[in-house]
Amino acid sequence: MPSSPDPSRIPSAPAPARRRVLGYGAVGLGAAALGGIPAAAPALARGRNRPKLTHGLQFGDPRHDGAVVWTRADRPARMVVEVSDRPDFKHSRTLRGPVLTPGADGTGRVRLRGLKPGAQAYVRVHAESGRNDSEVLEGSFRTPGGGQPTRFVWSGDVAGQGWGVNPDIGGMPAFTAMAERRPDFFLHSGDVCYADTPLQERVELPDGRVWRNVVTEAKSKVAETLDEFRGQYAYNLLDESLRGLAARVPQIVQWDDHEVVNNWYPGEILDDDRYRVREVDTLARRAHRAFHEWQPIVPAEAVDGRIYRRIGYGPDLDVFVIDMRPYRDPNSAGTDRFERILGRRQADWLVDGLARSEATWKVVASDMPIGLVVPDGEAIEGVANGAGGRPRGRESELERVLHGLHRRGVRDVVWLTADVHYTAAHHYAPERATAREFSPFWEFVSGPLHAGAFGPNDLDPTFGPEVVFQHAPPQANASPMEGFQHFGEVEIDPGGKDLTVTLRDGAGSALWAKTLTPEGRG
Repeated sequence: MPSSPDPSRIPSAPAPARRRVLGYGAVGLGAAALGGIPAAAPALARGRNRPKLTHGLQFGDPRHDGAVVWTRADRPARMVVEVSDRPDFKHSRTLRGPVLTPGADGTGRVRLRGLKPGAQAYVRVHAESGRNDSEVLEGSFRTPGGGQPTRFVWSGDVAGQGWGVNPDIGGMPAFTAMAERRPDFFLHSGDVCYADTPLQERVELPDGRVWRNVVTEAKSKVAETLDEFRGQYAYNLLDESLRGLAARVPQIVQWDDHEVVNNWYPGEILDDDRYRVREVDTLARRAHRAFHEWQPIVPAEAVDGRIYRRIGYGPDLDVFVIDMRPYRDPNSAGTDRFERILGRRQADWLVDGLARSEATWKVVASDMPIGLVVPDGEAIEGVANGAGGRPRGRESELERVLHGLHRRGVRDVVWLTADVHYTAAHHYAPERATAREFSPFWEFVSGPLHAGAFGPNDLDPTFGPEVVFQHAPPQANASPMEGFQHFGEVEIDPGGKDLTVTLRDGAGSALWAKTLTPEGRG
């Protein structure tokens, strides 16, 4: 099974009534916008001179003393952020941020620093244009520390396989279920949007029910232009559940393939009649720019200005966000002696960073699973080649990483991922493996968050994985109505330092849990 189904198998949407909005031409907000984001002509056309913040606010990449705050305006205006440790905003401080301009699609961000540990931070954001101020948006989040447990959630795969924002079920309700867990942050494990999957306004389900999608101009075709890629993220923020979580829970976001096109790799030339732009490198450049404009991250904080980076979240947790896309060799049978999926620089950074980390727990946020076989037609999309035996292809690069960690005595590493559209717990052990010496570890899979459900995939025995738990639908591309949406939750006890993983369904109900005790360095 591909990492996600080929979007060309999903029927194209009939052309909906389309609307281009938001001042300087970003595509995405159309009719049927859900509660709170008005879809209308630019403010000047309605005789109003004040700027408008069009897509709420988002927090991202939390640190021990703050986080990034993001917003978007419908016209050139300066972003202004007010922050306080009190809900009445007494003794607040004000930060004048960047001018929100058409060059960045009206988006901008400010990193908040110097906040108290273990405290609630209250934030207000508005935009200034001359004497005209926008309305004020408010949000809040908690900084790490203060003797409280660290709790976060993770998942991936949003608005995929034809299942978009559905007003009949509350939009994308799993975001509300995650917010109700009151996490400190949300780790978004990739496929943040599906730029390669147009939506239909109606989808008839096998049992006769009808699924209804909100459809915008950007979601009525595959994304090729920069504005169309921007419109993928604008579409997701139509959802009240997502906006509600984003204003209360910082996000740590990575990408996978569908932010560009299914199963992509550098240098690929598409054979897909839906595309006029066939060069994947061109699509990836546009998609990467839109991703950074619309996500609450600071590109300069990534190691090479792209995606991979380390998030230090206090003494008990470091999160290493990796990127398995732009550094990979072409998808192949995976049987060559050595192939890349991380690239030498990123692989070395990961081993060195994990070895230097003084955090109790080291989480590797991986956009793809390690041991699951994820095919791309006759080729291999992921790491595992399905052949068993000694590591070959991309398995050889991963073997170097795992062996390097073992040699340097790194323990208490947990891998979290999504991608395959079901949830599972895998334990890897050298006594079951054909790979070289490495330390046992756990990999936890959780998804989709709001997309078609699939699985389970086959496990490759190279690194000795064992399925301890899995929850997958009986049929392919099960809609979010069928109960196979998932997210995972991690909680770290500040006393004993135990880490508990709970795999949950899309409503928040616990399906399975495991508590891990830290080993420390050997």
